[in-house]
Amino acid sequence: MSWIPCPDPTPGDRTSADAIETLVIPRAVDLGEMVVRRALPSVKRQMVGPFIFFDQMGPAEFLTDQGIDVRPHPHINLATVTFLFEGQILHRDSLGTEKTIEPGAVNWMRAGRGIVHSERTSAERKHSGQRLFGIQSWMALPEEQEESDPAFVHHGAQDLPIVEGDGVRARVIAGEVLGARSPLITPSETVYAHLNLRAGARMPIEPAFDERAVYTLGGEIEIAGDTFGPGQLLILRPGDQVVIAATKDADFMLFGGAPMGGPRYIWWNFVSSRLERIEQAKEEWAQGRFDTVPGDVEEFIPLPQTSDKPRRATGGVFYP
Repeated sequence: MSWIPCPDPTPGDRTSADAIETLVIPRAVDLGEMVVRRALPSVKRQMVGPFIFFDQMGPAEFLTDQGIDVRPHPHINLATVTFLFEGQILHRDSLGTEKTIEPGAVNWMRAGRGIVHSERTSAERKHSGQRLFGIQSWMALPEEQEESDPAFVHHGAQDLPIVEGDGVRARVIAGEVLGARSPLITPSETVYAHLNLRAGARMPIEPAFDERAVYTLGGEIEIAGDTFGPGQLLILRPGDQVVIAATKDADFMLFGGAPMGGPRYIWWNFVSSRLERIEQAKEEWAQGRFDTVPGDVEEFIPLPQTSDKPRRATGGVFYP
């Protein structure tokens, strides 16, 4: 049962029976090298299933000698999921992993009790230039797994199942969609897929989980008579089968899963069900007690200096 209350429809109130429970317009964050659109967490909604953080990166055009340089930084009690449509990112972490993230592949990094990683544009791609476009999300871990050992899992584009037919194309990143299951093993029940619908195509979204959402990337879709363009987060009403129709060629993400059973606190790159655990992680990073990233030890992101306190991931979240 979700900790987020969801009242039954109210007789005579059309909005209480809408297929869309919540509509979120992501806020744009200018990081200098590119604009990121942050859909979760928001004032309207903290999480969808285990997903507590959902960013659209780009699309951005990097010219020669340009790219991203996200210096080593820490995470705890969560898993990051990176999925690209265009471009490459060089991932390094404190486990000794060095992996190039490419379009169509999935990179899943479990922070558990603590991990440090960096995300950069490779020297080769800086020399040639590139477009970068993708989604980075964070998944909260079940409480009993928050302090698990850190881990990194990669599945190439050729490993993720693709289902095609009747104008619908789905790449299954996690969980099961249209009868196809991803090889990615997640710590809680999860669904995550990238979908393309040709104009006129329709796709039912079954109520397999109470918490499901659609994030629109391109084109236009229609749900229960309402149309939605790119850059919108549509949280679907629990228990309903929802049919998505493409009024134009459409591109979107479907994600969600079983609720976590309770809220999470979030501050900077730290997520936890326990406020004191975030305070501990802040102290550990400030004192240099996290592991370092082999091959990337010259730089790191220092602990932000702010009086902001960790809060439940609603609207008052601190992101430097």
